[in-house]
Parts: sequence; structure tokens; C-alpha cells
Amino acid sequence: MEPAITTLYGKRVRVRACGLCWKDHKLMMVNHVGLRRENFWAPPGGGVEFGQSAEETVIREFEEETGMQVAIGRFLFVCEFINDPLHAIELFFEVLHISGDAVVGMDPETAGSSPTINDARWMSWPAIKMLPAENVHGIFSHCKTPNELMHLNAYYRI
Repeated sequence: MEPAITTLYGKRVRVRACGLCWKDHKLMMVNHVGLRRENFWAPPGGGVEFGQSAEETVIREFEEETGMQVAIGRFLFVCEFINDPLHAIELFFEVLHISGDAVVGMDPETAGSSPTINDARWMSWPAIKMLPAENVHGIFSHCKTPNELMHLNAYYRI
């Protein structure tokens, strides 16, 4: 893990809001570098800022990370990730694509350090499931199909 990541996010609980956005049977995924030894793929999302709702956070994060404009659908599930030095509570929402093509965005929290977003793309379910487990968000280990993913509705420790 990059030292800048540990400095920014380490040794505290971070509340994140994330979104699952489908288009033409593909899920929007963002490739992060610096979190693990290998690249890490996850749905767009990020830290909830003081005074900003979780829904507003998802909309902002999609704009920052992918350049897309989105609307929020229903609340889906909660994930908790604990792996010292990181601890995150993640709120997942269904997201509807309104406009914009996926572009590689940025993470303003890491501005000035090495880029943490390497790619943003629509990925098919088979492509996501072919990724090594350590290179993809842990929620994907809890479902075998896109339908199962969209019907998760509980607390998951990943």
C-alpha cells in the first residue's frame, strides 16, 4: 500500500458511499492503484464528507472518478472492510446512468501524489468474475450472478 494512502485513510473508520451502475449488461468499474500490490477493481465510490449525504457522495464520486452524471436508485446493502491500517463502512446504492461517457477520472483527496485511478470502464459479469479475488472488491465473492448482486440486502463483512 502506498504511504500516501495510509496517511490519508489509515487508522480511522471511514464511511464510504458506492454505486452499482449497469449499462448494456455491464457494470461500471474503476481500477485503483496503490491500495494493494496489484491493481484493484471496484465500483465507483468514496468518502462521505461532512455535511454531504451518502446519495450526494455517490453522485460526486461518479463525476470525479468516471466523468458520468448519475441519479440514485434504491439503497442496496452495507459492507464493512477491516484490514489494518484500513477500516471502511461502505453504503451501496443502485445508480442510474444519466449522461456522459466513462473517462478515467481522479481522486481529489490524493491530488499532488501519484494517481490512484488507473482506469474506468464498463465490465461484463464474466470479466469481473475472472479477476483474481484479491484484485476485485470483496462483495463479488458474495454473489454468482448480476441478479444476486443487485438483490443483496444485508450487512457483509468483506
